[in-house]
Amino acid sequence: MQQFSISPKALFTSLIRNRSLILAMTKREVIGRYRGSVLGILWSFFNPLFMLSVYTFVFSMVFKARWNTSSESKTEFALILFAGLIVFNVFAESINRAPMIILTNVNYVKKVVFPLEILPWVTLGSVLFHALISLGVWLLAYMFFFGAPHLSVLFLPLIAVPLVLFVQGLSWALAALGVYLRDVSQFTSILTSILMFLSPIFYPLSAIPVAFRPLLLLNPLAPIIEQTRDVLFFGKVPDWTLLAILLVGSSLTAWAGFAWFQKVRKGFADVL
Repeated sequence: MQQFSISPKALFTSLIRNRSLILAMTKREVIGRYRGSVLGILWSFFNPLFMLSVYTFVFSMVFKARWNTSSESKTEFALILFAGLIVFNVFAESINRAPMIILTNVNYVKKVVFPLEILPWVTLGSVLFHALISLGVWLLAYMFFFGAPHLSVLFLPLIAVPLVLFVQGLSWALAALGVYLRDVSQFTSILTSILMFLSPIFYPLSAIPVAFRPLLLLNPLAPIIEQTRDVLFFGKVPDWTLLAILLVGSSLTAWAGFAWFQKVRKGFADVL
């Protein structure tokens, strides 16, 4: 029986060796998502534009919400909220799709030479593409209402690295588990719904009582969302210590998920 390496080196070797295949499959998935529609891939631009418009109207005009009580801006809340949702949607969409990745690609399981471990990368690549479009819409809206973005925006890729590694690790684990336990997809749907409200998306972390903040920070998305908002909207430099902790934790998560996937993939063909 073929043995699959679980070493951290194998994780990155597989990514680099199959990068062309990953890009090709990601492109096919992005295009396939809009196949048959009149506007095609333009929907990836209009969807976040529409959602940002709705958030701006609802929270600034209807609820008259303010992120800071001293702020008079009618669009601040919507932009801050949308920045947090971009991060959360990368997590939620990837995690919700992960349990079905192998189940919807059974034809690849039967191919001995196909690198199954790249399938979560393809899903994440598609999700990140749409996140980049949403980020572009966010930046256009910021420039329209507030002017040139802060230079701190350049730090955003550094914050994205822990997010990508964390999501990828969970995706590998859930993709493997979903083969053996079909209820996983139902669980992830409930989990992401709960995490949406346990993450500081609709409220700042400072709004939580001090006694409960450590509990909220157990959610790995919380510091990533906070750091993203800081560099995008508030023009702050990332907390380097926190970022280093996130990088170490997410790297371990990625390796653990990859190791689990490689360990149990030998039984996929038997189950499917």
